[in-house]
Amino acid sequence: MEQPHSDALVFFGATGDLAYKQIFPALQQMVKQGKLTVPVIGVAKAGWNLDQLKGRAKDSLEKHGGIDDDSWGKLQGLLRYVDGDYADPATFKAVREALGDAKNPAHYLAIPPSLFGKVVEQLVASGCSSGARMIVEKPFGHDLDSARELNRILHSAFDENAIFRIDHYLAKSPVQNMVSFRFSNSIMEALWNRDHVESVQITMAENFGVQGRGSFYDATGAIRDVVQNHVFQVMTNLVMDAPSRNDSESIRDEKVRVLKAIPPIETANLVRGQFRGYLDEKGVAPDSKVETFAALKLRIDSWRWEGVPFYVRAGKDLPVTALEILARFRKPPVTSFTPTQKIQNHLRYRLSPEIGVGISLSAAPTQKGGDRTPIELVASRHPKPEEMEAYVRVLGDAMAGDATLFARQDYVEEAWRIVDPMLKADTPVYPYEPGTWGPKEVDATVKPEGGWHAPQAEEPDDMHVLSLDDC
Repeated sequence: MEQPHSDALVFFGATGDLAYKQIFPALQQMVKQGKLTVPVIGVAKAGWNLDQLKGRAKDSLEKHGGIDDDSWGKLQGLLRYVDGDYADPATFKAVREALGDAKNPAHYLAIPPSLFGKVVEQLVASGCSSGARMIVEKPFGHDLDSARELNRILHSAFDENAIFRIDHYLAKSPVQNMVSFRFSNSIMEALWNRDHVESVQITMAENFGVQGRGSFYDATGAIRDVVQNHVFQVMTNLVMDAPSRNDSESIRDEKVRVLKAIPPIETANLVRGQFRGYLDEKGVAPDSKVETFAALKLRIDSWRWEGVPFYVRAGKDLPVTALEILARFRKPPVTSFTPTQKIQNHLRYRLSPEIGVGISLSAAPTQKGGDRTPIELVASRHPKPEEMEAYVRVLGDAMAGDATLFARQDYVEEAWRIVDPMLKADTPVYPYEPGTWGPKEVDATVKPEGGWHAPQAEEPDDMHVLSLDDC
């Protein structure tokens, strides 16, 4: 049955940092694309009025992408503002009045999870929850128990099919392109399994620190901040089986099936690190044991991936900013043609900042008795600016009722189940120098056969195909 489109967007946290950096630019782009024609009601406790909210939105657009005069003019006409405390019934009475004739609003919670309960309770009491959708920003809990409690709060007022848990990373076009690449190329299905893949590693690196967000990061850490959500989302897209149908539930079923096949991560397969200088960041506890880097190994006990180790590495203040996946294929048998074969074929996905696919081959020696040479065939491109606006996609999909890109309750709880034991364990946090690939203890504990692949700072500018004459 076709879902009704939301006829209003109620935006809790409208004066916050996320709104300023991401949401207002996305709303303008949605207006420009004809995807937003309904009222947008900002809600916050800032002592502001509508003119001040519009001023904040305009400043946001000037600093994050620029103002499109026609679209900004239309967006201004859609903006409303309600100022008040989230625990005060008068705030939600004002929201109800601002909604007017809207019967299917979307409530977007860009606020701390600690406030969810108050907001949901007041939405119900004021009648604002009837026929509505709930859009929720991550982090969705900080462990399994808290995620279950948040789900209980949301389900007290909303059915699961009306709840949209955002991980905007999943809406980025490079991540979607990876799924398309897998299932639209028949050669991939023949190779993409335990018979041919020896190991897979995922590196999500940032070459900067916490950038003034010390208080937030010190309550979160690398595992909660990116591994449990961004990395797992990428991984499930990478390894899931093809869904039986192209609807949102069939696709999400396959992702959950991947997580269910992953045992909890053992502390013996984990190394946590902290870059030197982190303790000097504002908002960070002087004796903090929060990790800014994590390297871990996991397995997927499924028919397709049994016996294939998956290595994950994520952190801040590393040599580059990039998200890259490397799958090493098993070596061919030793023959007269490969008497001392040392080169492994690999498939490399690069998802950011550029999009790239690289396939390595072993080239014949140029002279008799010489060693074979590894070469890589690479296709890459820089995404167009509009392809990077993930919030345009997730907000538009949520308001349209398309849940494909959103985490379902069982997905969220399975992801926390996998990481919960290592979050609760008192494992050491090793120091590492900024600009390096983490602490030296990684090589002694969590190291793929053949070593870690180090993503480069930049891919080629355009498509490059190596001529066979070069071999």
